[in-house]
Amino acid sequence: MEQIHCADKHLGIVCPIANEEATIEAFVKDVLMVCEGFSLGGLSLFLIIDTVSTDNTLDIVRELAAAMEPVRCVWVPDNRSVAGAYKRGYHEAIQAGCDWILEIDAGFSHQPRDIVKFVELMAAGKDCVFGSRFARGGYFEKNHWKRWLVSKGGTLLVNGVLGTTLTDMTSGFECFTRQALQEILAAGIHSTGPFFQTEIRAHAHRFDYAEVPISYNAPSPTTRRGAVKESLWQLWRMFKAKRRDGRS
Repeated sequence: MEQIHCADKHLGIVCPIANEEATIEAFVKDVLMVCEGFSLGGLSLFLIIDTVSTDNTLDIVRELAAAMEPVRCVWVPDNRSVAGAYKRGYHEAIQAGCDWILEIDAGFSHQPRDIVKFVELMAAGKDCVFGSRFARGGYFEKNHWKRWLVSKGGTLLVNGVLGTTLTDMTSGFECFTRQALQEILAAGIHSTGPFFQTEIRAHAHRFDYAEVPISYNAPSPTTRRGAVKESLWQLWRMFKAKRRDGRS
């Protein structure tokens, strides 16, 4: 891989984790190995963990943080939602002064090798780069057709209702400049479930953004009914807000 030069940039990688004792060490090492190909000014890997994790993941992460300088264990026992874990990670990276903030899921549902695609476009000057399972070259590594259908259908629905144009509005692999992420968070993230990823992508449409194809290894073939219900409610709320703002 050709060296990507961004020596004036501190890259912060945010990764909420839970019950990953079987894979977290290999995942962390793969992420750090990929980042060795970048000429960075700084690197921090924030591993966010709460009481949803009931195995030995926390102990492993603490050991990794003690042994590897870029790794930071962020223990948030009071967290109560998936969105809360991600937002805590964002704020940790912002407070650490990271110039670029990349979000990736653990457990190899997202592939560390794809980080290169994000950094290349960030180095070219993009404000945001979004991973897409449906862009040309992107794919699901497991044939979970129900999960594919929910994600694809959700993207088509959101784009039709909100007028957004990304090929994947429900993925969680993405990267931002610090300023762009701060403005997106300030716009308001209301969902406590996975729909918060859609809110982020909807708020990001006024920035200079790009999409990159990613491979996705679905951890589960289904999406919880409660998460779907909340997503539809939040989409309705955003649609009403869009109409209201459009009339003002």
